[in-house]
Amino acid sequence: MLFEPFRIKHVDFGNRVLRSSMGGRNAFYDGTVSPAWTHFEKRFAEKGVAGIISATISVNETRMSPLEYPALHDDRFVTPLRKAIHEIRRVGTAPGGCKYIIQLGDTGAATHTSLRRQEGDRLSASWFFDFLYGYHNSALPMSPAQVKTTILNFKQAARRAAEAECDGVEVTASKGYLIHQFLNPATNRRKDAYGGSVDKRFRLLRDIVEAVREAVGTNFLFGVRLSAKDFNFLPINVRLPPVWPPRHYFVGNDLPETKYYARQLQELGVDYLHIDSGFGFPNPMGSPGDYPDEGFHTFVNATRYLSLKASFRATIFNTVPASIRKSLFGIGWRFRPAANADFAAAIRAEVSIPVITNGGFQDRDTIDSVLAAGKCDMVAIARPLLANPDLLEQFAYGMKRPTRPCSFCSLCCSQTAVFPLGCYDQRRFDSVEALMDQVLAWSSPNAPFSLQGKPLTGVAESAGEA
Repeated sequence: MLFEPFRIKHVDFGNRVLRSSMGGRNAFYDGTVSPAWTHFEKRFAEKGVAGIISATISVNETRMSPLEYPALHDDRFVTPLRKAIHEIRRVGTAPGGCKYIIQLGDTGAATHTSLRRQEGDRLSASWFFDFLYGYHNSALPMSPAQVKTTILNFKQAARRAAEAECDGVEVTASKGYLIHQFLNPATNRRKDAYGGSVDKRFRLLRDIVEAVREAVGTNFLFGVRLSAKDFNFLPINVRLPPVWPPRHYFVGNDLPETKYYARQLQELGVDYLHIDSGFGFPNPMGSPGDYPDEGFHTFVNATRYLSLKASFRATIFNTVPASIRKSLFGIGWRFRPAANADFAAAIRAEVSIPVITNGGFQDRDTIDSVLAAGKCDMVAIARPLLANPDLLEQFAYGMKRPTRPCSFCSLCCSQTAVFPLGCYDQRRFDSVEALMDQVLAWSSPNAPFSLQGKPLTGVAESAGEA
């Protein structure tokens, strides 16, 4: 199943594996893609993935977060991005080449970092306090005019993506970012047309989808990334105010709401759905694996200057022993193979458009069984491909799992707002120097690049089926 081709709309994929959305600090500071960014993406194309879904590319000039991530809030970004996409496609080795899908998003009040504090980084559906996500003390409700501007931002960014000659666009309505903040009843308490009922909370996504489709035309591939279940209670967090009914506060959207969203998106002409789960990035449902305490510790200290909340958060992480932090914030973090496959199957039963899912795919038998069971049409993989860019080549050679598997420690997810993207699990390398060499060489065409290292006993077992 894994190596069978698949078509979505008019785009042919040479196999059923996509490199999932994954970004690092390798663009220029203003958001222009760089040779380092291009080389990072090429490593995956060269190793046979059928397509790449980009990191979340910012549609808003204010909320460019993290820094050194690509942006599409201005026409000046189009030409460099077009050249980079052509170069990435040129080296693709999957049958039919490597397709490139641009994921568009807006972090809203979950904005991670900034050079200095900006009021624009706290805009959301409603006022709320969130201890773990975002750097501002609290979120601030968007005005109707700001909502309209956001819709226009997505529309213009989609036009630019099409002009950059990518193969498709994907709007992220997940990850706890702005659209997700409007969908989630715990963070959307608006009384206007964009809040209240399930349908009104969906209104922003509806308007964005209609605007994007108008911008790219009916023949352009267009997908939406959607959280099947919000799991607001994970990770353990402090989020205020509490809302009524309690299910909205502790759970958020569940499958009944998401199935409704899925049906509506199909009616609006969306070509595929990309299913994950959880609210916030990273979170234990969307990134199943170990709790990345070291990465969170790095992040909170790097951003502590931005607000009183950020300073207090760093103080907590610096004074509370790691064992206590792990026992509290680590609740819910564990590896689950094919973590979102059953959610994807539930959504797939509601729609006739293709469904992609991600989370916990590294073992070939797991991937093949999920595809054979019809739970999804394609799988998207991030962390295991970062650990082993040649994962598909290893499968093609007959291996069931990589020789040096990803441990799903999730340190790559939590370090990337501060450090370059790479594997930070020291157990997979012979030395600290070998780990650092790998991280620093990921985006360079000149540096010697190797993921060779000797994992400690038990790393493979800690990755569950891997």
